[in-house]
Amino acid sequence: MHLDSIFFQIMIYLLAAVILVPLAKRIGLGSVLGYLLAGIVIGPFVLGLVGSEGADVMHIAEFGVVIMLFLIGLELHPNMLWRMKRLIFGLGGLQIGITAFIISVFGALMWLDTAQAITTGLILALSSTAIVIQTLSEKGLLQTIGGKHSFSVLLMQDISVVPIFAIVAFMATSNNSIAMGGDMVEDVVVLEGWQNLLLVIGAVATIIVGGKYLAHFIFKIIAETGLRELFLATALLLVVSIAIAMDAVGLSPALGTFLAGVVLANSEYRYELENTLEPSKGMLLGLFFISVGVSINFTLLKDQFVLILGLLFVLLVVKLIVLFVLGKLFKLNLRQNLLFTFSLAQAGEFGFVLISFASQNGIYDEFTGGILLIVVALSMLITPVLFIVNEKIILPGLSIKKETEVKADAIEDNTNPVIIAGFGRFGMVLGRFLNANGIKSTILDINPHNIQYLKKFGYKVYYGDITKPEMLEAAGAANAKVLVIVMGDRMQIDKLIKVASKKYPHLKLVVRAVDAAHDLELINKEVASHRQETFDSAVSLGADALENLGVSRYQAHRAATTFKHQDLRFMRNLQKRYGEDDAHFVMETKRFSEHIENILLMQQKHPYQDMDCAWDTDTLIDEAKESQEEIRKG
Repeated sequence: MHLDSIFFQIMIYLLAAVILVPLAKRIGLGSVLGYLLAGIVIGPFVLGLVGSEGADVMHIAEFGVVIMLFLIGLELHPNMLWRMKRLIFGLGGLQIGITAFIISVFGALMWLDTAQAITTGLILALSSTAIVIQTLSEKGLLQTIGGKHSFSVLLMQDISVVPIFAIVAFMATSNNSIAMGGDMVEDVVVLEGWQNLLLVIGAVATIIVGGKYLAHFIFKIIAETGLRELFLATALLLVVSIAIAMDAVGLSPALGTFLAGVVLANSEYRYELENTLEPSKGMLLGLFFISVGVSINFTLLKDQFVLILGLLFVLLVVKLIVLFVLGKLFKLNLRQNLLFTFSLAQAGEFGFVLISFASQNGIYDEFTGGILLIVVALSMLITPVLFIVNEKIILPGLSIKKETEVKADAIEDNTNPVIIAGFGRFGMVLGRFLNANGIKSTILDINPHNIQYLKKFGYKVYYGDITKPEMLEAAGAANAKVLVIVMGDRMQIDKLIKVASKKYPHLKLVVRAVDAAHDLELINKEVASHRQETFDSAVSLGADALENLGVSRYQAHRAATTFKHQDLRFMRNLQKRYGEDDAHFVMETKRFSEHIENILLMQQKHPYQDMDCAWDTDTLIDEAKESQEEIRKG
């Protein structure tokens, strides 16, 4: 096999990805930068394993971009867009428009012509969805106000990619082909203007109508075969056919596939399509980003270092200023605004796609396209540095934490017998149950956005960090009888248990356990009551499954109650061995599984025999004794 064959190139690409992408993720750079670094390493300026002949791989990989836009369309629910319209279309639209305008004007003042300047402005206005979402998620900042504003802008940027493709294609100086790989359809039929308009409208209408009706019928037939590979082939056929059709009428394939995705967003086959195409998209996009890394011209970087550094500086300054001003306009406090600003200051991975697209269509010459590729790559590489500058230098330097920290609410009603710490989905159900039984509770939560939302429904929820002793005291812990801890963060749960046990030993602690291991730890801490957060709902659903299999409602309920009771006894026994060698721990778990299976099978055979383990008879006897003792004393 020749070293310049397409198969050898693909092998080198895949080998570089397998080695370098995990390393990049481990040091916090993310997968996109990992692919770029892989391309740089195997490219002509480092190892020289691949070079200009890698364009063949680029053509294959660019198909991943088409699939990505189809999947983006699948994820766009009209309800979600309408619910977040102010942030998505308002904040996101302003960010793209203002940033693109300023950069376009700056580009026009440099060496760029009008088409190049507009294209550059639109490309550099975008940010990196992959890097920002991954970084915010890892830091636990995605659900903050600043994180949600960042997500909304990124969503608008993803939506805007399709119109940007259309604008770039419209401004293209070459009319040979606007296919993303340049190889889909070479000859476009030349028609009169009105004929071409009718053809475009017809193609779009075909996609909408076919996606809504015909695609459903086809996927139903394919799904009934049960062959996943056939479903994949059909999905790929749909994407390729739409791309070719849109190319044939002079439109971007990206526009057609995106539109098809939006049409199929409410289809019952949406999730199957996503799961089927996601691996193909990821692999092809990985190859694409490696190809971009290969094509980065380090000779150009060396020769034009000052120019590239200056352009990078201008890009960051413009985006930082625009984002900060928009954050102020949308009433973000200083801390959240800085998070929002520094999160989105870089250029994005779509920049590589659009620069490649614009270069193929004659908008960019080799010099301009090469310069912009390097600027985009460098801006993404320094994103982790921007986060560090904000967190380690700016925030501490301005003492922003003290200035912007939300003050805890003054708790007026602190005489209730129960305190509930955490009022998310889990805590809300528990609170409603207690209230239905006439038990009043003092409720605290640390998420201000959640509190504002709950207040619309009439819930009285106080803001405050109840893990702090002064907040626990303000909630009435000295007089309360029960502290219900149902927060979602395990560390916060354990911290509150420690504080409450030390300062208020009279409080009975009712705790939500995150998992089985946490449940065992809570037994060791002698917490009064605790339960795994998903245990009871899972057993209840299991009982429903039994009923649907024909088991009587009584038997299903009895089996569920028996299982809960036996599991509770097992956990108490297992607690004694928790932390011992794994082999013994596993053996005990297997013994329990066999034990509970034997009990339930015996109950099925003898449903009315007096051997009912479904009820906690020990507790009933204890309660009866306590009742008799109270009567005797009274």
